Amino acid sequence: MAGGERHVSIWSVPERQGRGPRPAYSRTQITEAAIRIADAEGLEAASMRRIAADLGTGAMSLYRYVPSRDDLIELMIDHVVLEMDIPERPSGDWRADLTLIAENTRAMWRGHPWLAGLQRPRASFGPNRLRLAEFAFGALDVGIPIDDMVALLDMLNGYVERTVRGEIEWMREMRQSGMTPERWMMRSAPYVRELLDTGRYPMFERLVKDARLPHMSDEDQFRYGLRRVLDCIAGVLPGPS
Repeated sequence: MAGGERHVSIWSVPERQGRGPRPAYSRTQITEAAIRIADAEGLEAASMRRIAADLGTGAMSLYRYVPSRDDLIELMIDHVVLEMDIPERPSGDWRADLTLIAENTRAMWRGHPWLAGLQRPRASFGPNRLRLAEFAFGALDVGIPIDDMVALLDMLNGYVERTVRGEIEWMREMRQSGMTPERWMMRSAPYVRELLDTGRYPMFERLVKDARLPHMSDEDQFRYGLRRVLDCIAGVLPGPS
């Protein structure tokens, strides 16, 4: 780090340091207030000043519990992971376990759309994210190298995050513009017909005439793609898929 500065993880700093009066608030209270605000108004609205107003205290007092904005966001991400309700240990069926992770991750992101506004979260050592990682890696602990596990889980997470970011952006656009998928297709139809009439785009013509995926619900599209990702993972695992 520049200047030799040592990073201190929020997870290594105890909530209550030394003797003295019992803290008026907990990190959990502050984190839950931040999540409520972010869910309702967006992540930028979840400032220390706004959280303090929600809790009925002064903003400066909260920095005793959460030293920085980065710490707050890390606490928020770890807290919402708790909603995924992941079992204590893998079931022994890696496909079922990874499906559970993918579907719960999608539900978590859709329930907290501000997650889509973050860059892909960096590695974190919060207790809930660590527990999720233990479960995910444990599900793939079937005799392959740890680097293969990393690559396969990265592929799975990349599919889930890309898909859900797209869903969230589309929902936001529909709210702002009133443009439903049906209206968009109707508006685009004349130009699509022009393109097809040229005969220059045979694969696009197949996509328009034969593809079922664009006409499925978000849920069905997600599950279809997820099955294909899991099939790819099965191709590099030993034993039956």
